[in-house]
Amino acid sequence: MRLPGVVIFSLASLWLAGCSSTAGVDALQMPSNETTSSVVRPSVPVAAAPDTPGLAPMSDEPVADNAPPFSLAEEEETVATDTPLPEEAIEPPVEPVALVSQPKRLTRAAPPMLAGSVTHYGFRDAKPINFGRGASPRHLAVHGVDVSRWQGNMNWGKLRAQGANFAYIKATDGGDHLDPMFRTNWRNADAAGLKRGAYHFFYWCRTAGEQADWFIRNVPRVEGALPPVIDVEWNGESSCKRRPSRATVQEKMQVFMDKLERYYGQRPIIYTSPDFYRDNLRGAFLDYPFWLRAVARHPSKVYPGRKWLFWQYSGSGLSHGVRGRIDLNVFHGDERQWRAWAGGSRQMMADAD
Repeated sequence: MRLPGVVIFSLASLWLAGCSSTAGVDALQMPSNETTSSVVRPSVPVAAAPDTPGLAPMSDEPVADNAPPFSLAEEEETVATDTPLPEEAIEPPVEPVALVSQPKRLTRAAPPMLAGSVTHYGFRDAKPINFGRGASPRHLAVHGVDVSRWQGNMNWGKLRAQGANFAYIKATDGGDHLDPMFRTNWRNADAAGLKRGAYHFFYWCRTAGEQADWFIRNVPRVEGALPPVIDVEWNGESSCKRRPSRATVQEKMQVFMDKLERYYGQRPIIYTSPDFYRDNLRGAFLDYPFWLRAVARHPSKVYPGRKWLFWQYSGSGLSHGVRGRIDLNVFHGDERQWRAWAGGSRQMMADAD
């Protein structure tokens, strides 16, 4: 009789231990195995940004010399030529740019741009393109760059002197990835006198709401910053292979942009590439500013009928202060229009006060 009693007691003990272990596992929040895009994750953990608008210190991660450049979009086919395009390719006169709504109440004042606020074009290009007589981006006054971790540590002062008046800086993608150079670039671009803004690479395998929350968590809300950008494109290298319908794409974008507009007080800018635009955005979001990638032909040819605020005209720019190539962009307007648009936030805040 004693042996069965021992057996029963042992079995009961094992059963109780199993229940306790199961409860402990269920109480844990296991990390998601989902990845966002083809962006290589940093070799060391990236600290999450604080909830306050200020920036926390972050160590700079070195970038391998053989690391591929990471542009906002995949390069479409380009053909360099010295032959002028036909007469119909000539760019019509610049129309007054539609001003984007600016923030009404933000939290921290950024220093004004340095004296001589517009620095004129001084970049070189490894793959120069002849866009046609009168259609060259050099005819426009205000040029800038977009950057991410792939440019490594940059000399922002030299970049500014070369003609970079503004910089859009990669901040986040998906719902869990922070570019490890974002805070460094955000701080140093401002110190060098560039107008700065942040962009988010949209990931089609995460909800729009959680992506907006992730961007807001990591990108400070500061006076004088350029409007946030949503980068929407098809990325063949991404771990996410979903290509939602046109209706779903627009619905997800609207949720994301509405949330950012409520938080930052600025209407987001839509960055896109030719194939994604053709599939999803033609004729849509007419009241939003667009930033268009067109590195082989003028935007009027690639996106007929679409008004644009920024044009990314090269992915092969060369500049002092930057190792390797860099994306080059231009604002659709003259110096007066640029100052009115980029500096509009201060006047609006003064009016609100």
